[in-house]
Amino acid sequence: MDNYKILIADDEDEIRDLLAIYLKCEGFEVTTAADGIEALQMLQKIDFDLIILDIMMPRLDGIQTCIKIRKDNGIPIIMLSAKSEDVDKILGLNTGADDYVTKPFNPLEIVARVKSQLRRYTRLNDFTPKLKDEFEIGGLVINTASHQVKVDGKDIKLTPTEFSILEVLARNKGRVLSIESIYESVWNEPFYESENTVAVHIRNIREKIEINPKEPKYIKVVWGVGYKIDNES
Repeated sequence: MDNYKILIADDEDEIRDLLAIYLKCEGFEVTTAADGIEALQMLQKIDFDLIILDIMMPRLDGIQTCIKIRKDNGIPIIMLSAKSEDVDKILGLNTGADDYVTKPFNPLEIVARVKSQLRRYTRLNDFTPKLKDEFEIGGLVINTASHQVKVDGKDIKLTPTEFSILEVLARNKGRVLSIESIYESVWNEPFYESENTVAVHIRNIREKIEINPKEPKYIKVVWGVGYKIDNES
């Protein structure tokens, strides 16, 4: 994990300093920002590999910052929030965040999630062929070597986590995958009350690849079981 550059944006000095200490001990290069505006300014100067973004910040909060970043950057984003309600978690994920952690937290949990996101992001951007690297399902084309998705010839922009979920479903096309199996395949950690996390990401994917997300052509739900991509869509 050496040489990865991490940006921490949080208005609380103690949290920035604490996370910086733990991440530096793991060999990461760490830069900090006190709000969203500072974070965006630093992104213009440095090519970061991951951002830890607090939701509640002055001047520009984490939600608006995430939206601005996602306009042209697929970098992994982990959101932090003092709120634990599902609606806040869903809001964070809907803006394009890859993961969400509620305060107070164990710094070692943040380190583990950072490593997990970086492993996924690095794998998605590794152009060495691994297994089958392209799936064509109707008008949907997924290339795991180039990290490209097209629908009817049109390029679709997905976050790293969205791409990983779509890849898992594509590699298992025709099979129904439980929410638990999807979560553990993508996040590489045990499943624990993470139904909303997977459901929100799948809803976001549908919004991007489906003509009518309410009547999906590609990602189908099997009620009480999970999700699948049919062999022929």
